[in-house]
Amino acid sequence: MLKRLPRPSFRAWLFLLLLALGGLIAWLDPWREPTPGPVPTDEAGEPDYYLEQAQLTRFDVEGRAHQRLESPRLVHTPHDDVTRAVTPLAHLIDREGRLWVASGKEGRLGPGGNPLTLSGDARLLAPEERWQLDTETLNFDANVGHAWSDTPALLQQPPQRMRGERFDAWIHDNRARLTDNVRGHHIPEVAQPGQADAVNLEDFTP
Repeated sequence: MLKRLPRPSFRAWLFLLLLALGGLIAWLDPWREPTPGPVPTDEAGEPDYYLEQAQLTRFDVEGRAHQRLESPRLVHTPHDDVTRAVTPLAHLIDREGRLWVASGKEGRLGPGGNPLTLSGDARLLAPEERWQLDTETLNFDANVGHAWSDTPALLQQPPQRMRGERFDAWIHDNRARLTDNVRGHHIPEVAQPGQADAVNLEDFTP
């Protein structure tokens, strides 16, 4: 004669139910919409929006993309119309289609999206010319294609390197200039190794 198995107790049923519910939640979790991070605060005021993993593109008056800014986080404050970026990477395209790349620890887009200011280990690269500028603060006016730094700058085009107190570059003209107390190595004949008042990048050849 077969013995009837005892019915599961209430606790056993409750345990099985919780186990099934946990499995269902674990299965649904990947499909859940990600929750945004905490609303950022800034001394400039309450932001009206922020973007994560952002990519902003600016177009010129002829409709050509001439500036693209990438950042893991952008915050815009409405009262001053300023956009602040974390570790921004900017791709600047001049009228001849040449690419310039700028980066920094922090970025700031002024009212209307111009100018762009990069601060903290700011860098400007000219891949085609193979030179690199490193400075503390770099500014870029997209309306006229002018990049400049009023903080000490190091300009490198291996094996040459130069330092100066101010840097200017006009990307549409493919022209750059170091000024004020310029010193460096392998400077051309117009400015022998040592010091000079100013050096144009046209004379700074590899």
